[in-house]
Amino acid sequence: MRYLTLSSLLLLFLLSSCKKDGPPGQGAGHGGGGDGQGQEPPVNTPGAPNLPATPYDYVNTRNNMPPYMKAFLSGRTDLDNTPAGNPITNAGATLGRVLFYDKNMSVNNTRSCGSCHHQDKAFTDGLALSPGFDNQLTRRNAMTVVNQRFFGAKTMFWDMRAASLETQTTMPILDHIEMGMPSLTALETKLSAIAYYKPLFKAAFGDENVTAPRISQALSQFIRSIVSFQSKYDQGLASNLSNLSADEKNGLRLLQVNFCTECHSDLATSQYGQLPSFLIADNTGLNTGIGSNNGLEADYTDKGIGGITHKPADMGTFKIPGLRNVALTAPYMHDGRFATLEAVMEHYNHGIKGNPNLGIQLSAVAGSGVPLTTRDKSDIIAFLKTLTDEQLISDPKYADPFK
Repeated sequence: MRYLTLSSLLLLFLLSSCKKDGPPGQGAGHGGGGDGQGQEPPVNTPGAPNLPATPYDYVNTRNNMPPYMKAFLSGRTDLDNTPAGNPITNAGATLGRVLFYDKNMSVNNTRSCGSCHHQDKAFTDGLALSPGFDNQLTRRNAMTVVNQRFFGAKTMFWDMRAASLETQTTMPILDHIEMGMPSLTALETKLSAIAYYKPLFKAAFGDENVTAPRISQALSQFIRSIVSFQSKYDQGLASNLSNLSADEKNGLRLLQVNFCTECHSDLATSQYGQLPSFLIADNTGLNTGIGSNNGLEADYTDKGIGGITHKPADMGTFKIPGLRNVALTAPYMHDGRFATLEAVMEHYNHGIKGNPNLGIQLSAVAGSGVPLTTRDKSDIIAFLKTLTDEQLISDPKYADPFK
C-alpha cells in the first residue's frame, strides 16, 4: 500500500497556496477558558502522519455491523447521535484521526487525545487518573471513546456535562490540566502553521481553512467511527451462543438475574432468556436522576452529575459506562479505585454502601451486597471477557498515524 509522504503533502500545499486563505473561524460553545490573548503556543512539527494513499473506510462502519445489531439499531433510531450536519466521511474521519493523535493539540506539544485513549486498551490509558500537559493529574478516570456514537441523547463525560460529542471534543483541549490550550483561536493559528494540515482540511471540507468547528467535526467523525461489534459474544449471537462455555453462559445469566444488564445494556433485551446487545447503557429514567450511584461511598466528595445540575437527585451519580471491552479498560469506576475486575466483583458482593441516590437495582442489597459465590464471580468475569473485540484494538484505521 502506498502512503502519503511529507514531501507529497508539502507539494499539495504548494499547489493549493495560490488560493488565499480566509480568516479562520471562531470556535463556539466550548466549555473551557482562554480569551485568545497572550503569546501563541509553540509549534512542534513532527514527521507527517503516515496515511494510506486511499483513505480507510470509515463511512461504512455501521453498515459492516452484524445483522442482529443492525436490526437492533433499526428499532432504536434515537440512539445514533450523528447530527445531520456532520455525517462521517472518509476524509473527515482521516483528519480526525490525525488530530486525535497529534501532540500539537496541547499547549506544549506533549499530550494528545490519544495520550489518554490508547487503542490497545480499548481507548483508555490503564491509569486511575491521567497526567496532563504539565503532569498534573486529571480529576477522573479516562473513559473509553468506543461506541460513543450510540449514546443517543445522553451526554458526555462522567458528569455528563457535554451535550454532544461535537461539544465534548474541544473541552479537553482547553482544560487547564489536560491539554492546556489558552483558546480555540490559538489552536486554529497553531494548526494553520503546520503544513500537513492544509491538504487534510481541504480534502475534508473543501478548502484549507483551519477552524475550531471543523476541528470539532473531524474529531467527532473519527470517534463516531470507533464502534465495537466483533467480540466472541457478537460471534455467538449468530448461533445462540453456541461458542460460549458453560461458565461464560452462566456469567451472562448472573448479570441478568441480578439486574446488572438493566444498567449496562438496553432495557429491551436485559432480562434473562434474552440476549442483551451490550451496545449501550440504558437505565436513564429508571433512577431518580439522570445517572446512577453504585454505592461506592455513603457521602460523596465528588458530586458527579449533581455538580453540574445542582439537583439533589443527581448528587453523587455518574454516567453509566458500557461493558464492551471492559477486560481491557482497568482500572474501574470514575476515580479508577478498583484495579481489577475481581475488585469490582468484591464491591458488588460486599461493599455496596447506602446512599440517597443509590441505583434502584442496588437499593435492596445496600449494606450487604449482591449474593455471589466465588464461582459466580469467576463466571461473570469469564463472560465479561467475551466482550473483548480483538479486531478493534488492532485495526490500522484507528491506530496512531505518527508511529
